[in-house]
Order: sequence, then C-alpha cells, then structure tokens
Amino acid sequence: MILPHLFFHIHTCNGRSGKAPAAYSRHISRTLQHHMLALVTEGKGVLQVGDHRHPAKVGMLFYIAPGVPHILERDHEDPALFLTVHFSYARVSLQEGKWDISDETPALSLQPVQVVKEYYPVEDTFGKLIDCWNTKLPGYEFMAKTLLQQLIITLYQDERKQTPNFAASQKVEKMIHFMHQNSQQKITLKELSGQVDLSPAYLSRMFKETTGYSPIEYFNKIKMDKAKELLIEGNRKVKEVAQALGYSDEFYFSRLFKRMEGISPSEYSSKKVHGL
Repeated sequence: MILPHLFFHIHTCNGRSGKAPAAYSRHISRTLQHHMLALVTEGKGVLQVGDHRHPAKVGMLFYIAPGVPHILERDHEDPALFLTVHFSYARVSLQEGKWDISDETPALSLQPVQVVKEYYPVEDTFGKLIDCWNTKLPGYEFMAKTLLQQLIITLYQDERKQTPNFAASQKVEKMIHFMHQNSQQKITLKELSGQVDLSPAYLSRMFKETTGYSPIEYFNKIKMDKAKELLIEGNRKVKEVAQALGYSDEFYFSRLFKRMEGISPSEYSSKKVHGL
C-alpha cells in the first residue's frame, strides 16, 4: 500500500443531493482520465467495467482506474444510486531533505469490484466526505482530502479482512506492536519473523504489502520518531540518543536520521528546542 506517499486532488463528489431517482441517467458509457470510487447505496443495475459485467446492488464498491471504459445500466423499476468521488493523485516523497513529486502513479491496489464486508463504517465515511464536499464550509477541500484518505484506508482494511491472508496480516500488526515494545533494542529480521512464526521472506513480502515499507524500514521509522522525542527533550547528546535506541554506531544513526528527516539529529535538536 503506497497511501502514505500520495497527495490527493478531488475533482467532484456526487450523492446525497436529494434528487429523485428518476432524475438520474439510466445509461452511462464513458472512460475517465482520473480515478473514481462508487458505493451502491440503493437500487439495482449492471455496471460493466472493461469486458466484465457486474450486478450493481447495495453494498458493492466499484473502483474505476483512469482509462478503463465502463458502462452503467440502471434498473428501470429500482434504479441504482451511488455515492461517488472522482479524484487524481501524485506520489510525493521526502528523501534527504528534498521533495520528489511524480504524477506517474499506478492504479490503487483495490479490487475493481468488491462487496463491502463492513458496510456501515464505509458508508459513514463516504457520506461524511460527500456532505463535506456539498456544504463547502471554510476549509472543506482539506477536510475532503482527509476524509478521502480515511475512506481508502477503510476500504483497504475491509478488503484485507476478506482475503485468505488476513491471519498473516494480523501477525504483521502483532509484529508492529512488538517493535514498539522493543524500540530501544537492536532487532534483526530473523528475530522479528520468529515472533510471529513466519519465514523472513514471506513476512517481508506481507509486511510490504500491508504497510508500504519493509520490516526494517518500518522499525527504523518507529525508532526515528522516538529519537525525535528524545532530542526535543533537549538534555541528551546525539550519542546518548543513538545508544538509547540500540544503535552502537552514532554516525550510522546520524546518517539514517538525516536520510529520513532531511536534517541531522543535532540540527533537529537545535531547531526544535533552541529555536523556539
């Protein structure tokens, strides 16, 4: 999952507008140049995505990637109604103090069609997004982006619970908890995998799919967050912070910190504490 590195732009949202079902188009055929999420909240119909036709009924979630042709046919007696959000995104990352922005991003790793297992949390978040967009109160664009991210996370979690690998992903969460408990230690991938009875290779693949990071990268992120807390306290030297987090090499710790935060630990301490 690459969500932590994505910056979203919402084009429009539809749904909860109060229009009568008869006011909606019965037949829509199009190919979008952006992404769309659509949750069926009422009625019936058929949605063809590419070459595959799917019944549209309450609780189904459709993800349409850019360039994918799709056709919607609403039932005449009980037309399908949707909550929809149309959006684009760019990949944004910070490496050694430099921002990198790329608009060449792949499709989200969501299924084109899925039956939402936990419908109400998804419908609630989607509804809040639609309401935020429609009311357009001050700051609505920022709030809408935040709700879109929350919605996508909820969908990833719902989809994950329906996969055969859900038990393994729960082990990933168990391992993250173990990382927090041992953030002051030096732990190898073999030791981490031993905590959850998975092979290092399988664990690495599952962990990357779930979090977007390798286990060691994630563990280092936890350590760097703890390092910032210790540095902000202002009464520890960099060497002491490194040792407190299980790094025997102060210079390795400093290089890792700078690579992840863009500045050295000493600069961070100076700017965050003495610069107040």
